[in-house]
Amino acid sequence: MPTIGVAIAIPEPWASELQDYRTSVGDTTATQIPTHITLIPPAEVEEDELPAVTDHLAGAAATVEPFDIHLRGTGTFRPVSPVVFVTLAEGISHCELLADAVRQGPLAVDLDFPYHPHVTIAHHLDDPTLDRAFDELATFECRFAVDAFSLYVHDSDTGWQPTHEYGLG
Repeated sequence: MPTIGVAIAIPEPWASELQDYRTSVGDTTATQIPTHITLIPPAEVEEDELPAVTDHLAGAAATVEPFDIHLRGTGTFRPVSPVVFVTLAEGISHCELLADAVRQGPLAVDLDFPYHPHVTIAHHLDDPTLDRAFDELATFECRFAVDAFSLYVHDSDTGWQPTHEYGLG
């Protein structure tokens, strides 16, 4: 059964910069995870449900107009979860609307935590390393336009691979 995820890809040069940073602090999972903002976390779907999922995502994409994202500074989910992330200074409500649209129909999933758009930069590392990531990227900042999101399928050898892109609006 395929494991899928739905996310907004962070464009270059920031995608590589953040992924390289994540691996430099010892987060080895980063080598198989493209830099992204999650809309739907990993979920298993039946192979025969994929056509309905792709149709649904195309419809959801049409309901949200393109928007801008401004990433600035860091945040953390500690002590609840050992994660440090880059925060969204602009684009939060658009991501929430988009996430709500995609988490319907065949992708109506229950979340373990309230939805909070972010870009993970350190995950499941010791506290000093998480503190270091929090401090070192506190001044990180970039802006970009979002006009699409992608469906990703997990491959055990190569990690998360985008399989479909859905244009907004």
